[in-house]
Amino acid sequence: MRLEAMAVSFPHVEGHPNRVPFEGVLTVVNSVSDKAPAGARGHRVMLTRAAAEKALPSLLGMGVDYKPSWDGHDARRKIGLLTEADLVGSKLVVKGYLYARDFPEVAKAMEAHSPGSMGMSYEIADARVEDMNAEVWRLTRATFTGAAVLLRDKAAYRGTSFRLLRG
Repeated sequence: MRLEAMAVSFPHVEGHPNRVPFEGVLTVVNSVSDKAPAGARGHRVMLTRAAAEKALPSLLGMGVDYKPSWDGHDARRKIGLLTEADLVGSKLVVKGYLYARDFPEVAKAMEAHSPGSMGMSYEIADARVEDMNAEVWRLTRATFTGAAVLLRDKAAYRGTSFRLLRG
């Protein structure tokens, strides 16, 4: 197992009402997506490990969004912040904070879903596809621009996860 990690350090503030920590698996590298993500024109994709390693710094400080239907992305509904990104084996693990006081209905809805039912999806720009004519688009470069929390069965990668870390 190989580990690559990056993080932005925030001071611990005991009981901070608007900073509830979360962790999740954003994607699985070197693995073909279970279905085509939005923006891939119907193609399943594979984010290479090399592209993910190079793009790790671009995740830090990016926003986390959601759709009320929990089935996709809405970049204008930012509910949190990514502060850490680690490659653990083939999993791109992220951590951050949900703005739980600003969005109490979102936190409540997340906690109401059954354990293990929430997942994540990445948002990227400047992606390089090795062969645009291939059945599976192999991403060899990308810049992360954010992430979304959604139902795991709606995510392009079923191997994703999301959970709040309330004390």
